[in-house]
Amino acid sequence: MSMLIGFREKSFLDKISILNEVATAKDPVELDGLLDLFQNPLEDTSVDYMVVTALNGILSADEQKAVELLSKEEGKLRILCIRVCGEFQFKSAVPVLMQMAEDAADPDFLFEVLTSLSKIGGADSLELFRSNINNDDDLIVVMSIEMLAELKDEQSIPALKGFVERNNEDDRYEVCDLTTWKAVECLAAIGTDEALDFIVSNLHHRNPTVRRVVTDSLTVMGSRAVPYLNKIISPDTAKDDLILAANVLGFIGDKEALDGLMDAIEKQYSTDSSVKYAIYEAIGRIGTMKGVISLIDGLEDDDELIAVAVMTGLDGLVNPGVTKKLVEIVGQGGSKAGKILRAIVTAKAVNVFQALYAEGKIGRFLMNAVAASKDAEVHEAFRTKLAEIGGAEAEADMARLPEAVVAGGKKALAVDDSKSMLALYRSILTSGGYEPTVAENGQDAYSHIELSKEFDVIITDMNMPVMDGMEFVSKLRQTNGYADIPVIMVTTESEYSQQELARKTGVNDFITKPFTADQLKAKIAEYVS
Repeated sequence: MSMLIGFREKSFLDKISILNEVATAKDPVELDGLLDLFQNPLEDTSVDYMVVTALNGILSADEQKAVELLSKEEGKLRILCIRVCGEFQFKSAVPVLMQMAEDAADPDFLFEVLTSLSKIGGADSLELFRSNINNDDDLIVVMSIEMLAELKDEQSIPALKGFVERNNEDDRYEVCDLTTWKAVECLAAIGTDEALDFIVSNLHHRNPTVRRVVTDSLTVMGSRAVPYLNKIISPDTAKDDLILAANVLGFIGDKEALDGLMDAIEKQYSTDSSVKYAIYEAIGRIGTMKGVISLIDGLEDDDELIAVAVMTGLDGLVNPGVTKKLVEIVGQGGSKAGKILRAIVTAKAVNVFQALYAEGKIGRFLMNAVAASKDAEVHEAFRTKLAEIGGAEAEADMARLPEAVVAGGKKALAVDDSKSMLALYRSILTSGGYEPTVAENGQDAYSHIELSKEFDVIITDMNMPVMDGMEFVSKLRQTNGYADIPVIMVTTESEYSQQELARKTGVNDFITKPFTADQLKAKIAEYVS
């Protein structure tokens, strides 16, 4: 006998108790009573919700009945059955759902059906999703693309490439469509030569968000992406693409990329300092002893930023050969020695410091450079290393480093995905009397904004993973209290359109890599008195 006899006359607590029992037992004898309560609700939110829960429970245990109701009923019961068939992956529902999708005139109803089919999965519905990739409803298009990614549908590659190419056109590149975002991810999931070559060819897509999605997709792909990126480490590749390819190879950190990167240095694929910096940093991130030769060669470059990138990489690769070479170069004195000592301090290269500390005058010169820093983080890093080294001399040198450096009244936020760039910003800002805060991407930077931290100036890179500089600035400008804070964007971009796009998001000014400490200080001084 049904537990639902006389249900409408029961008390509230009895109704809830009975429905809980029905949902647990999943007895099909209760189906007719539940259907009546579902189609003629009691208008009590709690009870009606429990009716739906109980009905879902019974139908989840009876695939045949769920599919039967799916094909016969209309209105809200059909929607419930559509959802049940998807949630519990009733494969026998696929033909019925396919026919519903083909007959659907309402996009909302079509979306429900496609959602159910996507949960059931399988190749039976592939043609349906493929045909909806150009639907007028963006949500349906996005769902279709996601399903094509799951099914790794190679036939959809031309259509997916079309989304990315259209979003690069003059009248469309300023905004990244969600469909373009998903198209890039789908191409990465399909993973054929054609798909991956196309993704890599869009490393420098005109829209910064698309560039970030491309970078993130390739980085997540890891070693599989390396051969495709290696193809564009070439003297024929444009500067912007070469920089971005080197960045991604560094993020991936696969040693298979090393030969191409080292060739780029040795054979001088580019004399541009920004390109060389990106390549040296990538070699350092990969972090193998094979790359030491190129990193040591980088010490010959006059660019201070390259020296910081090289020292950041060498700090994890110190051996007697590296130490001997550094002693030789620094021992010659002059501007080159000074540049290397400053780079060791700026990069907080404590392992290099330890290797050189016992080298007589060189160790003394290096310790003087550490003591001259105004950065409290630098002092703390080297104080910790000195404590580890131990001895009377190390204790005396520790005493030379103040426990805290009194910061100036001004505060700055610097945002960059490069460890060596952030180190350089800290050095420049502290020497200019600023208290620096650093972040590795826009999302990390915005977390400081959410804590209501106040800054006198913000310096941000343009191209970063997770959240790029333009998205960060756009979000910043929409936050109360941050409409007028000066934002300086640091970039290697050669396209004028990118600066125009950045200005529209709220960037005040730009400084192009490579730059000197004095140039950055002068740029900041234009906006902060």
